Order: sequence, then C-alpha cells, then structure tokens
Amino acid sequence: MATETVAKPRTSVRVGVQKFGTFLSGMIMPNIGAFIAWGLITALFIEKGWIPVPQLGGFGTNAEGVANVGLVGPMITYLLPLLIAYTGGRMVYDVRGGVVGAIGTMGVIVGAGIPMFIGAMIMGPLGGWTMKKIDSLWDGRIRPGFEMLVNNFSAGIWGGLLAMLGFYGISPLVTAFSTAAGNVVQFLVSNGLLPLTSIFIEPAKVLFLNNAINHGVLTPLGIQQSLEQGKSILFLLEANPGPGFGILLAYMFFGRGAAKASAPGAAIIHFLGGIHEIYFPYVLMRPLLILAAIAGGMTGIATLSITNSGLVAPSAPGSIIAVLAQTARDSYLGVILAVLLATAVSFVVASVILKTTKHSDETDLTEATSRMEAMKGKKSSVASTLTGAGAGGGVGTAVLAGPVRNIVFACDAGMGSSAMGASVLRNKIKAAGFPEVKVTNAAIANLSDTYDVVITHQDLTERAKPATSSAVHYSVDNFMSSPRYDEIVELVKNSNAPETPDAGAAAGHGAHAADTPVDSVPGATAPGDAGTTAPAAVVPSGILVADSVILNGTATTRDAAIDEAGRLLLARGAVDEGYIAAMHEREESVSTYMGSYLAIPHGTNAAKDHIRKSAVSVIRYPEGIDWNGKEVKFVVGVAGINNEHLHILSSIAKVFTNKAQVAQLEAATSVDEVLELFGKVNA
Repeated sequence: MATETVAKPRTSVRVGVQKFGTFLSGMIMPNIGAFIAWGLITALFIEKGWIPVPQLGGFGTNAEGVANVGLVGPMITYLLPLLIAYTGGRMVYDVRGGVVGAIGTMGVIVGAGIPMFIGAMIMGPLGGWTMKKIDSLWDGRIRPGFEMLVNNFSAGIWGGLLAMLGFYGISPLVTAFSTAAGNVVQFLVSNGLLPLTSIFIEPAKVLFLNNAINHGVLTPLGIQQSLEQGKSILFLLEANPGPGFGILLAYMFFGRGAAKASAPGAAIIHFLGGIHEIYFPYVLMRPLLILAAIAGGMTGIATLSITNSGLVAPSAPGSIIAVLAQTARDSYLGVILAVLLATAVSFVVASVILKTTKHSDETDLTEATSRMEAMKGKKSSVASTLTGAGAGGGVGTAVLAGPVRNIVFACDAGMGSSAMGASVLRNKIKAAGFPEVKVTNAAIANLSDTYDVVITHQDLTERAKPATSSAVHYSVDNFMSSPRYDEIVELVKNSNAPETPDAGAAAGHGAHAADTPVDSVPGATAPGDAGTTAPAAVVPSGILVADSVILNGTATTRDAAIDEAGRLLLARGAVDEGYIAAMHEREESVSTYMGSYLAIPHGTNAAKDHIRKSAVSVIRYPEGIDWNGKEVKFVVGVAGINNEHLHILSSIAKVFTNKAQVAQLEAATSVDEVLELFGKVNA
C-alpha cells in the first residue's frame, strides 16, 4: 500500500492544529452537499425567502391549526448533525463506528434543543473510538455462530449508553460553549471589532490552519445564527475569495517571471473554482503580502457588517459561484460589494508591495510552492498550475512534499502495457541506486490517491487524474523506451534523501528489491491489487510454449496481427472468442504499441471473464507492420489471470530494452532461440 508523501515527521503545535482541522474538515466536507441543499431550501421557502411555502419553510399553520414543521428545522436539527456524526464515527471505525456515533449524537440533539454540530463532531468520533476499544476486548474470543449476536447487541447497548451520556453530560457542555462563543461573536459585531478577526484568519489560511477555525467554530456558529436570523456573516469570514483574488491580480500586472505568467490561470482557479490554496505560494514567496490579504479580509468583513449581509449556508468551495448561490435574498448587494472591495484593497496593497520590494519571483515560485505543500503535508492537487506539471508529459522540476516512494503505471486493464512499463522503469530506478522505490502497475479503475507518481498512456491521463489528483502525472506514448523515464529517474534522485533508508524501510522495500532477481518482477501487481507483490513461486509453467511462437507471421495489418496473436491464445485454450473481440476493443481505445518494434495486444479490463488460463503468444513480422503509424515487428498477445503473466512480461521487457537482444530476435532462425532469449520464463 502506498504511503502518504511527507518530507519528515512534524510535531509542532501548528501541525497539531492543522491535523485537528483536517479531521474536522473530514467530517464536514463529505456532507457539504447536504448543507447546500438545506441552504437552498431555506433561501427559497422560508417566510422571507424567494418562494415562501409554509409547508416547506416551516412557518404558519395548516388547515387544522397545527404549526407547519417544514423541512428547514428538521434538516438542521437532525439530518445535518447525524450525517456529521456518522461520518466522524466512520472515519474512526468504519460503518460500525459511524452507527454508534450517530446513536450517541441523538442524545446531544434532544438534550440541547438547538442544532448540535459541535456536539456531533464530538460524539461521532467518540462513539467510533470507544466502540473500537470495546470490540478489541473480545476480539477472537467469541464462539463461532455468536458473532452477529454479540456485535449487534454490543453496538446497541453501547450506543444507548452514549445517547444518555450525550443527553445528560455532553449537551449541557456544548450548549454552554455555543452560548459563550455566540456571545463573543455578538460582542465583536456590536462593537465593530469583527473585521479584526482577519488578523488571525488570513495568516491561518496560508498555514493551512483554516479548517480548524472554519469547520470547528465558524460553521457551527454560523448555522445557529442563520437558523435564527435567516443568514450569517460568519460563513464569509474565511470563504471570501476577494483577498486572494486581489493578490493574484497584482501579480498579473506587477509580478515578474514565472509568477506573473502563472497568475492568470491561478486567478481563474481561485475565483471561479474556489481552490484558495492556489494563491498561498504567492504569499509565501513574498511574506509581506499577508498584509494585503489581511487588509482585503478586513475590508470585506466591514462591508458585510455595514450592509448587514450574509449567507444562508456555508460556501464550499470558496468560489464566487458558490458564494452567490448561498447569499441571502436581501444580501446580494452587500456580498458582491464585500468581494469587490476586498479584491480592490488587497490588489492595491499587494501592488505597492510588489512595486517597492525587490525579489526574484521567477526563481522562487517553485520553492514557495514546495514550502506550501510541506506545510499542507501532501502534494497539492492544483500545484501543477504553478510549477508546470501536467498531463502533457514530464514535469521537469516537479515539486514534491517528500521523497518518491510509490510509482504506479496505469492502463485500462492493468495487466499488459502497464506491467511492461513498470518492469522497465523498475530496472532503471534500481540501477540508479533506489531499490526502495516501489514501482507497481494497476488498472485505472482501481487507482486511489495514494501514489507519488502516476504514469499513463497519453490517451488515458485524463481518466487517471480524478482518482490520483495529488500525484505527479507523466504521460507517455511509448512504454518501452519513453524519454519520460529518464525524467522520472532524475525526479527520484532529486527528491529522495541521499541517506541510507532505515532498517525497517530496507526490510520492507529495498532489501526485497535488491535481493530478488529482476525476472521475478518484485513489486509487480495484479489487476485490482496495486500493492500485492507477485512472487515468482506462484508462476505456473507453460505460459509461453513453442507452439505459441511464430517466426514469420502472415498478417499485413494491425487488426490482422491482433487476430493472429489472439488465435494462438485461443488454440491454447487460454481464452474464448470473446477475448479476441476485446483485444480489438482495447486497441481502438488506447494503442498497445510499446516501442522498440513491439506491440502487446490484450483485452480490456472487462474481458477478464473470457480468460481461462494465463498464456502469451509471440509473432515476428520481419517486414514490419504499420501499427498506427509506428513500425512493429514483434506482436506479443497477452492473456493473464491475476499476476501469473507478469513474470514473462518482465522478461520480455528486459529483452526489448536491450538493443542487442532485439537485434538477436530479428536474426533468430529458430523458435528455441526466441525462447532462450526470453530466459527461464516458465521456471
């Protein structure tokens, strides 16, 4: 399994607060859709909304004189806190923790009688953690057949006890905290001091401490205030895009070098996309610019206070589109002014700083981005906009928050071209002296955001990005000899610490890679299991046999060659007719041309049911075949179950990265010579 990329252990107070804020954010962000739904229903259907509907807005009475309950009250009182509690419990102890956390939160909700977001953020994780500890007491000691009985009753009993704890113990404490925090906010508002909060909020954003402030305090208080008043200024204290937008505009006009060139794209991402972290490196590059952010933030908050404006629900992300969507009916003028004036003030202050200070923006943007990612604790999903990393190819001086430890090759099926490419790069990285770097392969459908570097065919990069947004992406059109491999090796050299890995790491990665022959494909993975090592001991014999090797193929076109390779697999009983059709389907979506005169046609990920056993066929075309504009002389048909075929693919890759051995294959006069060149592939 890949590990998170972090440069070094960090134990500062800032990091502690940052982790706490990230945890709080993890409970809130998955449920933002529910917050938006509640905000839209509130804005539309309450008594002062755009389309007042008593039955939905919860005002007035029905024909029998009974007060309308509506959607607004129950959603904010029950739905949202329970969603938060369930998410928090699940983060700690999966679904079981989520259920127990939600049960306990009901006690807090009923005991308090007000929206209990802070209570939910306490009871959810508490329920998950305590249930996990309780389960550990009898782990492995339950008699067979009684597991479900014990698990269900233990969760029910403990959940009921937590609900009572929430009712009698937690709800009074949280109510007191909410009341005190609300009084502090009201004091700041009444005395015109609320703009001063920007002195803390704006620096906190750049240091990635904003989640603790926003989701831990401002959002719960803002929702309570919105329920009572129909809107809240607190939702825009941190989410206003104006301060960051002004700084980026200043760079567009008065910046230099790479910073000026990248500022327009960053401004679009920030203002329309709502990804505020995109402007953090610009501030870190010129620390004085924090004054511009503070001035802009204070201006925006003052404008909101003067115009008595606010949002009905949280704006996430902090895009101008999301801000306007959540603006209260009577607050559009104030909110728009707050954003515009914050932008203007931030722009003026930032422009003065940029014009009056000397600095090399061109050389320091990458360094500042690196510092930003180091503070964040992982690679930024938008940092490529600043540093030039992208789908178009290599990233050159790509910014990483730590050493490269996990590289994955991804293709549609995860069993052919990606396995070959992984084998080639693994050998290169090992030769460069970094055997501890794990190079695996996987199907795109099975990717997760746990890799440092992701390599795909150029036609598949856009499919891989959403699942691996924090990784550095490389696109290639040649899996055997792409020039990108040398760039990746340089990236590994530049980002990985020169010191010897600790004993644990050597035992887990480096020692294994160094002691295992290349042909056993250390670290190669099966489709759908990107972290499973493929041991040579499980490789069956007979994957490549003499009957599946043809020295003079009869096909003259790409499609005919695919048919010829597929028919050899069919004759072996390795596949059925459906697999050959899937080989053509795969070729139409992404080429299987590998470079070095080699193509490896294979089926799509969905065609695995058509494979009966692992087999490989090899056909040589001395005159060459036009393969989508590339010359191919060797076609290797591949059908693999789990990881059985990876052994021979590694051997084939090793051969085709050696020009002398490719020449020997071209000159071979017997099938035995071909089999001998591929080594002991059936050992």
